[in-house]
Amino acid sequence: MELQQQPLTTPETTPAAAEPTPEVTVDTNTAEKAPMSKQDIVAALKECAEKEAAEITREEVNRLKVQFYAIRNDELAAEKAESIARGNEEAAFAPRPDELEDEFKATLGIIKDKKAALAAEQEAARLANLAAKNAIIEEINTAAEDTDNVHRHLDRVRELQQQFKTIGEVPAPEVSDLWKRYQTSTERFYDQLKVNKDLRDLDFRKNLESKTLISEEAERLAEEADVVVAFRRLQDLHDKWREIGPVAKEVREEIWNRFKDASAVVNKKYQAFFEERKAAERANEEAKTALCQQVENIDLAGLSSFAAWDEQTRVILDAQQQWKKLGFASRKTNAALFQRFRSCCDSFFAAKAAYFKAAKDDLSENLAKKLTLCEKAEEIKDSTDWKKTTDALIALQNEWKSIGAVPKKQSDAVWTRFRAACDHFFEQKKQSGSDTRRVEQTNLKEKREIIARLREMKADAEGTDRNAAIAAVRSLMDKYQAVGHVPFREKDKIHDAYRAEVRRLHDELDMSTAKAGMAAFEAQLEQGGDERELLRQRDRLIRSLEMKRSEIKTFENNLGFFNSKSKSGEAMLNDMQRRIARLRDDQANIEKKIALIDAKLK
Repeated sequence: MELQQQPLTTPETTPAAAEPTPEVTVDTNTAEKAPMSKQDIVAALKECAEKEAAEITREEVNRLKVQFYAIRNDELAAEKAESIARGNEEAAFAPRPDELEDEFKATLGIIKDKKAALAAEQEAARLANLAAKNAIIEEINTAAEDTDNVHRHLDRVRELQQQFKTIGEVPAPEVSDLWKRYQTSTERFYDQLKVNKDLRDLDFRKNLESKTLISEEAERLAEEADVVVAFRRLQDLHDKWREIGPVAKEVREEIWNRFKDASAVVNKKYQAFFEERKAAERANEEAKTALCQQVENIDLAGLSSFAAWDEQTRVILDAQQQWKKLGFASRKTNAALFQRFRSCCDSFFAAKAAYFKAAKDDLSENLAKKLTLCEKAEEIKDSTDWKKTTDALIALQNEWKSIGAVPKKQSDAVWTRFRAACDHFFEQKKQSGSDTRRVEQTNLKEKREIIARLREMKADAEGTDRNAAIAAVRSLMDKYQAVGHVPFREKDKIHDAYRAEVRRLHDELDMSTAKAGMAAFEAQLEQGGDERELLRQRDRLIRSLEMKRSEIKTFENNLGFFNSKSKSGEAMLNDMQRRIARLRDDQANIEKKIALIDAKLK
């Protein structure tokens, strides 16, 4: 019997177990390579969630989580600092809801569900594969027990061996035992096989060649620079080794030892790689702990001047820069250390804000009020609701007068900002009154001239070049659409006059191509054709007619959504009405064609 070959054990530390917890906000390398907004990150995570579960990588999801919560934590810190700066208690701080965070978490849930479904599906497949392979082993054992007729089972056993190779993965805890039982059953069968020695030796030689190639490939993996890649390739080689049948007894131990020794080299490098990473994580943990202690040891009660606070602020900022340069600590301590460091930094800046607030409370409060008035004035400075905005700005000016002084270095700047917003609005209001009326009167004159030219045009079928007349009408229509607004009281009257002249010329000049198309259609019908072709053509026309009716209904429903008071709204309304008119002409044309076919079919 062939020596039972034991599957290689993997290092105690696997890539999944050794992978450190992603660190939030302090990984500057990620930010420098791919600066993204929260919206971009959520969009990227959604794209990731749309992929097949097998295509979604944990590295990609973790990277997006790191970037998202780096931004979110900074926002929370800013909100908390702002709340404390307004005089609120730190314990009363409650962050504002963040819809993007809820959307981000929901998308993470989708990915998690996809991964869970994939894992369940894969586990079910592995269990099915395990059952199939167990059945193969039992059948091989049965064939081996039939010692008198074992040679008759040779082809079937080879078929079973091929099936065993093609069946996919089984649950990991079963791999070793399954392979041992498979090897034992096949070796038992071949040992019992009473066939020509040359045939048996041929199988052994083929298996030896395959295992020799696998051993050589495993030996080359020692030169692979990426130890993780080498380890994964080694696992694939072990899977292939298990699929190959036995070799001659005299070389079984030799070839197995060669493969095992090559595997040991890769496994040792793999183990050393993760041990080095663990050592680096321990060093980072110690450095981060020291930074936490440095910040925690600052005596906040002893800081009694602006200069003292500024000096310690530089110490804190320097510690934060050092933190960003450090890599990950271990998975178990990384997040806790970050929370500890962030907490002591937050405590320092909260105490600093409280100190500055107590010293400058009145001036800062007045400055905040006036800055709010500046923002309100700037928000409405471009408004064209002249009456309402004028009253609002006057109210803001009166409120400004009631507010006391602000810090001297900001006094002139904040006043200049507020006055600029007010002056901007009143200057726009002054110009608007005269400019708008003058432009509207000019537009009204231009539109009346265009309508007069349309009214003078007559359709003369014999003495007038119809194509030239149609081109002239369309040119005037384009000019009319290009003209801007007219006085509101004249808008409906001038538009009705324009539409009346356009409809008249459209009918008189037959500006559509319907007439020529109908003549060609009638000529085609006169040439004849079998009844089935006419019926197929009629069906196509019926479908086209239904589409035209549906389009007309859609456009008519959409008319109610357009605002004709604006220039763009009026232009879109006119265009919509022209489309409906063209569709109705097309509808009538199709109905005429259907009637012609019906007359032909009678």
